[in-house]
Amino acid sequence: MDGLQAYGAGKAGGAFDPLTFFRQPQTVLRIFCWLFSIVVLGCIANEGYVNRPETVEEYCIFNQNQNACNYAVAVGMLCFLCSAGFLALDVYFPQISGVKDRKKAVMADIGVSALWSLVWFVGFCFLANQWQVSKPEDNPLNEGADAARATIVFCFFSVFTWALQCLLAVHKFKLGADIAIFNQDYVDPEQLEPTEAPPTY
Repeated sequence: MDGLQAYGAGKAGGAFDPLTFFRQPQTVLRIFCWLFSIVVLGCIANEGYVNRPETVEEYCIFNQNQNACNYAVAVGMLCFLCSAGFLALDVYFPQISGVKDRKKAVMADIGVSALWSLVWFVGFCFLANQWQVSKPEDNPLNEGADAARATIVFCFFSVFTWALQCLLAVHKFKLGADIAIFNQDYVDPEQLEPTEAPPTY
């Protein structure tokens, strides 16, 4: 019966089962996306800025480019909120009774996941480039180097977690779109071809 689900959900309603929910691949990936955004945000917030030896002014460890640190902080924060929001939507999703509303939720998941995958890829390329061209004399004590590398690595991991999330959402969309039984448009049984049977509910 798992195949007969409108856009990845069974009959609307029912009790929430946390064990089943947290075993779903989509939920596991969503949690990884959420955790990776926390790691990126935490690395930049804690060790992404270093004081100059001669002054108290702070600068970004990524080639002294404030835009690099600002990008990582903004993406980490927004991705954290987005992941939490979609995790809440996943909890609420089986309660949605309208097929069209489910379809909109799945399409939003596809679009947002694809967008975040692209944003993380751009962030990975940008931060890796800025770290590569950073001058050793700008940071003689090599402060925050581990945090910078961790930020780059988790940006890279985030590209794949969000891309997999997008693929799972596409699979859910195809599953729901192929099921004629959940079509909300009324079809007069007399207008059906002799070989066609009316949908059973």
